Amino acid sequence: MIPQSTTHVVARALSAAEPLVETRFDPAQDSLWVSMQPRLRQPLNFSIELLRTLQEMIEQVEEDDVRWTHEGSEQALRYVVLRSDHPEYFNVGGDLAHFLRCIRAKDSAALRRYSMQCLDMIYRWATALSREATTISLVQGRALGGGFEAALAADYVIAEKHAEFGLPEILFGLFPCSGGMSLLARRIGVAAAERLMRSGKIYSADELLEMGVIDEVCATGRGETAVREFIAEHGKRRKARMALQRARARMQPLDYVEMATVVDEWVDTALQLDEDEIRVLETLVRMQRAEFAH
Repeated sequence: MIPQSTTHVVARALSAAEPLVETRFDPAQDSLWVSMQPRLRQPLNFSIELLRTLQEMIEQVEEDDVRWTHEGSEQALRYVVLRSDHPEYFNVGGDLAHFLRCIRAKDSAALRRYSMQCLDMIYRWATALSREATTISLVQGRALGGGFEAALAADYVIAEKHAEFGLPEILFGLFPCSGGMSLLARRIGVAAAERLMRSGKIYSADELLEMGVIDEVCATGRGETAVREFIAEHGKRRKARMALQRARARMQPLDYVEMATVVDEWVDTALQLDEDEIRVLETLVRMQRAEFAH
């Protein structure tokens, strides 16, 4: 299990009974474990509140020079792990019900505001900590849409064997707008990234490992152990590994202006969905609600 040395529950706009994020600091490995929390009968997606909570946490760590307060003193953060406490899902991505409301109301401003909030959180997760820390996504269930994009934003992606990934937006006439193309292109190239994005397919962890999209697959139930083993091995040559990590970031920088342009094109496309595409979106919203109803 994750060491329980320091635990913080972070909640925004919800009762303490339904926290959005829980953080645990492991002083033995200078690592911060960030766990997205499921809410009763609610899809584990990127709600506005969850996006704000994650972004505020990342901003605070950055402002504190990538340090974490532990037992009254500040310690350097070497590793930050993003995971989910839901037994079946890492994250299902964007708030489809919110998308649908905005599209029906032709509210482009609200749609763009939410989409930019998604982009800003993922961009910050991908860039803010990487000079001083190594970020890791631990996927122990399904990572769909923006959930897949968030996983890709880490320096390393470790998935349990049963994990599945997909970018289903093409099924209702849209495409990933929170950095999917840029993040995938850094790993597998632009042409392969486009093929994956337009397929609408659900991929297994093993398939994505073979494609070079993710970095490691471990047995189901061994995810936390695999992350700790990765950190232990990485730490043996940490200075050299960090130099390589920074070099990779310089050679393949994320272009925020390009990513924001994708958001603008996404909003324009969303407001032009036809009735058949909107019905598919409605069906997906109902399926999400039914899936998380128990």
